[in-house]
Amino acid sequence: MYNWSTDTTALKKGKKQYAKWRLEQLINFGIGKEKLSMQELRKYWDTLNIDPHRREFLNLFIHDKENSYRIPKKSH
Repeated sequence: MYNWSTDTTALKKGKKQYAKWRLEQLINFGIGKEKLSMQELRKYWDTLNIDPHRREFLNLFIHDKENSYRIPKKSH
């Protein structure tokens, strides 16, 4: 991820701060070809400052323990 408006060298010194900032940037401004780490997302979920609509959408995946969002198979 390239962020032209922030000097990330100072941010990288604080691992937790950087991880949280990076997740917020990826979610709010696009992830490009990168993938979100579900482990990190769950870890920082309660403290992330993200768009409410995106939070609502991602919440479906974060708190889904058994993939209940998948369409069940039809029984014949």
